[in-house]
Amino acid sequence: MPRVSHDHPSPRSLSAPGRPFPLGAHPVDGGVSFAVHAPEATAVDVCVIEDDGTETRHRLPERTYGIWHGVVADAAVGTRYGLRADGPWHPETGRRFDPGKLLLDPYARRITGGLGDAHALLPYDDEPFGRRSHRDSRGHVPLAVVCAPAERRGRARLETDWDATVVYELHVGSFTATHPDVPENLRGTYAGLAHPAVVAHLRDLGVTAVELLPVHACLTEPGVRARGMRNHWGYSTASYFAPEPRYSSVPGGEVEEFRAMVDALHEAGLEVILDVVYNHTCEGGVDGPSLSCRGLDAPGYYLLDERGHDVDLTGCGNTLDAASPVVVRMVCDSLRYWATDMGVDGFRFDLASTLGRPGGWRFDPRAPLLSAIAADPVLCRTKLIAEPWDATGPGYQVGGFGGVWSEWNDRYRDTVRRFFAGQGGVRELASRLAGSEDIFGAGGRRPWASINFVTAHDGFTVRDLVSYERKHNEANGEANRDGSDGNHSVNHGVEGDTEDPAVLAARDRHVRALLSVLALSTGTPMFLAGDEFGHTQHGNNNAYCVPADTPAAEAHAVRWADRDTDLATTLARALRCRRTAPVLRQQEFFAGRRTPTGEPDLVWFDAAGNEILGDAWHDDTARTLQAWVDGSDVRIPGSHGRSFESALLVVHAGGPTGIVLPHHDAVTPASDHLPVYVPVFDSASRDGRPIDPAGQEPGSVVEVAGPIVLVYVTAAR
Repeated sequence: MPRVSHDHPSPRSLSAPGRPFPLGAHPVDGGVSFAVHAPEATAVDVCVIEDDGTETRHRLPERTYGIWHGVVADAAVGTRYGLRADGPWHPETGRRFDPGKLLLDPYARRITGGLGDAHALLPYDDEPFGRRSHRDSRGHVPLAVVCAPAERRGRARLETDWDATVVYELHVGSFTATHPDVPENLRGTYAGLAHPAVVAHLRDLGVTAVELLPVHACLTEPGVRARGMRNHWGYSTASYFAPEPRYSSVPGGEVEEFRAMVDALHEAGLEVILDVVYNHTCEGGVDGPSLSCRGLDAPGYYLLDERGHDVDLTGCGNTLDAASPVVVRMVCDSLRYWATDMGVDGFRFDLASTLGRPGGWRFDPRAPLLSAIAADPVLCRTKLIAEPWDATGPGYQVGGFGGVWSEWNDRYRDTVRRFFAGQGGVRELASRLAGSEDIFGAGGRRPWASINFVTAHDGFTVRDLVSYERKHNEANGEANRDGSDGNHSVNHGVEGDTEDPAVLAARDRHVRALLSVLALSTGTPMFLAGDEFGHTQHGNNNAYCVPADTPAAEAHAVRWADRDTDLATTLARALRCRRTAPVLRQQEFFAGRRTPTGEPDLVWFDAAGNEILGDAWHDDTARTLQAWVDGSDVRIPGSHGRSFESALLVVHAGGPTGIVLPHHDAVTPASDHLPVYVPVFDSASRDGRPIDPAGQEPGSVVEVAGPIVLVYVTAAR
């Protein structure tokens, strides 16, 4: 074990003042320049920690704009360091300075080590508003590491058009942890995700962008640690600039390995989107530890009430103050770092509504942080995706973000789930399949603003959605109180695992329909990694934590050896239909406008092949919806009014029935060459290929055995 010295000689004074920007640690001629935001501190020390645990303190000599700065001649690339800040102890106003706490630099590019004794991390003695603790936390906190300046290599960001984008949400550790073709030492790592066998699967499936669950360095929150668990998902950020070290195949190599992963994915034409958590940190509420921001400037970083308590809009104990200049600067600096130095293509913002609630009040799409991101010349060219809610009622803001933003559309999720669970009719389903114009149509936004999904990391996997009526989260250690109770799920007669062939067949058909309709809806589809394989979490709909000593291969890992290859092939075919049929991925909302054929761009039909009009939309017993999309006026970038094949999308959620293919003026206008329906996709077949490829006449009856998604294109006969 490293020796931890408790002898603290007076800090060394620095002769070189350095500059206040850039923040963090940056090699310069003569040493390393350090700059730390701590405007109310009376002193800030950079503490260099040697391999044997000894500490050398260097007092930063200058304070400019509230930033302490100086050049440490003894430091270099690879130097491990922490910060100590002295100042007032006024917890009732949020001032919680404690020079006994070794703090992590908020701008650290790499961190090393983990958390030790939880009590050593607390800045107070007995209770949060009592006496300051002078216990030294050195040896119990991770350290920052000075990194060399970045030298970007490989391909630039891809900037894939939104109409061609298919998002695939994955967990770096879980996705490759059991992959048989990935070398064991690379499984569950950045390098594992970049392995050719993994990249080939993503490309074959039809994915264009991987959305990584948080890869910012994470420290498990106090309450979870106290239960002997660790944060698995990563929504407990310790540094917004450092990659999570546990995903590196080589200790200390995470920065270079992450960049190499991005380069490899770009070479394959795959974008990289990061799930980022700029709404709270790992420090928790006022009773939590002092690890970084709290010990430097709690009132500047966090929303606090008039008594010095953290305002919790996130359900995680604290909330970053999105109206604070220091937070706006840190978030934008972090985003630009990942977009430029690390090469990523976009960001999904966790609990993004908090970024638009200055002071914790009502949501404003023009709030300082949201405006800064949208106006930034680098960031506005990346993909920006909001999770448009937080942990409070006023935070639910689906459809409320500005023009450059896309948003997770939970109304799509719930509508599709309810329809295939037999819990709703076709009225709202039609809006969701057509791009949710009722939500996103204002302000010149496009259908791609709707990130359509049926499952995500937060909730059931698609297999569990059709196998469990209730959540089963006992393994999380919260007595099954955590996680949502409103899942719109079914179990087809048996709760959980079964060998009953009838139940398994019904579940399989249900899953195929869910994934297929998602692939073929207007908007931007997002899939949860492993759903195409039949991945299960055994009914856990909040799999955010695992026992602390759980190896990656047992932490909700995708089981590649047990994968359902037929299901994956079916989804790949559905996505190929989307890719090759422009009518299924239009990027202007349908308007009922007359096309060059003289008919509307979109017409809806029922199971009998009749156009749905008036009161028919209010029949909640309807289980079939047919959408005719005219191909003579397709609205996608570069189409310039070109004529494409028209398409018929058939979505059925009921039992065995006959569906009449529409015979209607929109489909069969007066002509000597009446069209026929040519089947191109069948979700219920083994591989998505139509069992009978023969064309069908308008008015033909198609017999179906249960839930199904069918696609036809038209051709003149």
